[in-house]
Amino acid sequence: MDVSALSIWQLWQSGGPMMWPLAVVSIFSAAIILERLWFLKHLRIDLAHFLDMLLDRIKHHQIKEAVQLCDSAHNPVANILKAAIVKYDRPRSQIKEAMEDAALYEIPKLHKNLAALLTLANVAPLIGFLGTALGLVKIFGVIRARGVAMVPVTAADISNGIMQALLATVAGLMIAIPVFIAYNFLVSRINSFILEMEQSATELVNFLSE
Repeated sequence: MDVSALSIWQLWQSGGPMMWPLAVVSIFSAAIILERLWFLKHLRIDLAHFLDMLLDRIKHHQIKEAVQLCDSAHNPVANILKAAIVKYDRPRSQIKEAMEDAALYEIPKLHKNLAALLTLANVAPLIGFLGTALGLVKIFGVIRARGVAMVPVTAADISNGIMQALLATVAGLMIAIPVFIAYNFLVSRINSFILEMEQSATELVNFLSE
């Protein structure tokens, strides 16, 4: 059988029943990746410039305007900084506690669905290996049936099982590899954002504590 001559649909069918769970995994993975990329795109903010504007308002005792600036940003770091500004006249410990409480609410938003994405990346090759096992079972079933019927086994008899075994593994890995790469990219971007968030929060706390 010339594999290169087969259509995508024919290859899909040759992969066996585990190709459908793999399709579900790929769809959910793509949906999570696109949603997280869209979310991170809207997180983009010049934190240095934003913090400068915030500190300038606080210097001029424009607390209400500083809070409004945070509200207009629609950004997790702005929400955390806002928690500190609201407590601007309190001791340093209370300001830090307010920011930590806000962070407990905001940071999980950044990691939303990433655990599910990692699970899908790990599950995809396992589903592919299950498809491989089913393909091997199919081969041995054909061999056993031919043996009972006292009929010689030919390459054509076992080719479908071999095709299923190989395609299932290939499909599982083809899904898992890019999903795992996307997961690590997203985690890296989020960790960088959290680091910038922590630096901005520390600078604001130091300013308010002066």
